[in-house]
Amino acid sequence: MSGVAPEVTRYSILDRSLVRAGQDPARALRETVRFARQAEQLGYHRFWVSEHHSVPGVAGSAPTVLAAAVAAATSRIRVGTGGVMLPNHQPVVVAEQFGVLESLYPGRIDMGLGRSVGFTGGIRKALGHGLADADDFGDRLEELLGYFTGKQQVHPGVHALPAEGLRPEVFVLAMGSGADLAAEHGLPMVIGNGPRMPEAVARYRAAFRPSEWAAAPYVMVAANVAVGESAAAASYLQVPEAWSTAVSRTRGAFPPLSPAAEILAMEMTERERDLLAEARAGQIHGAAGEVALALDELVERSGAEEVLVTMNTFDLEERLDSYRRLARLARG
Repeated sequence: MSGVAPEVTRYSILDRSLVRAGQDPARALRETVRFARQAEQLGYHRFWVSEHHSVPGVAGSAPTVLAAAVAAATSRIRVGTGGVMLPNHQPVVVAEQFGVLESLYPGRIDMGLGRSVGFTGGIRKALGHGLADADDFGDRLEELLGYFTGKQQVHPGVHALPAEGLRPEVFVLAMGSGADLAAEHGLPMVIGNGPRMPEAVARYRAAFRPSEWAAAPYVMVAANVAVGESAAAASYLQVPEAWSTAVSRTRGAFPPLSPAAEILAMEMTERERDLLAEARAGQIHGAAGEVALALDELVERSGAEEVLVTMNTFDLEERLDSYRRLARLARG
């Protein structure tokens, strides 16, 4: 074991502002901003925030607002969204928001875009959108890009100022047909570490058409990665988020993160144990050398130019320690 991470171009972080037991959402948001400053000090390339609506255990509901706070609190790290769910918003508004961000923090803003809609019928109604809006993602994406290039034709004479002429980095989250749309529009894509990932990446690279946004394909693979003193210690870090994910699939709510010791001491049903294992599928954990080998294999399977790390846990200092260890690997 070399103990050195593979030579990928960059390592970045996605933080969803998860709430911890005994805390309120406001503290989770403040912790996201603090974590971004720490990520910058550790040398990570990007720091992204996410969009979730009506999920009690997730405070990240307004990604462009939170991205502005993160950008203001940092100075070098790229800041973006992973992502803004385009079916929930009018493209002109998204263009205006990112135009403001890119104007205030030039050369540091990423516009990550997804096609998910609200989790429940109630939240979709509250947002004023339905399941069918996800089918219009390609058209919405084309309109959005047109506001930056000045070529949008859906609403003649409409200009999304100050976006026109600006170029934040644009990424498509490869959910559903996302990989094909990213290739068609010549955009970088983000894809999760799953069994179908190599096939989607190969299709994306084969169909990619160079554009004014990107001259060549660019793949960022998202993975849950924990590094500890031992494999057991690292695996322990991933329990809280995996358990909340498992609970969300049985009860329809993502609960605040709880300590791993409390979770592992619970009497779980067979269904809960299965869902916990399912939530942990594809996760990478171990001591430094083990993680380096696993990342090497991941990059080889995906051909990724960048790894987007999504790991969260209950204890903030333990989370920081894992990211510090990973940063050391990335630096070689």
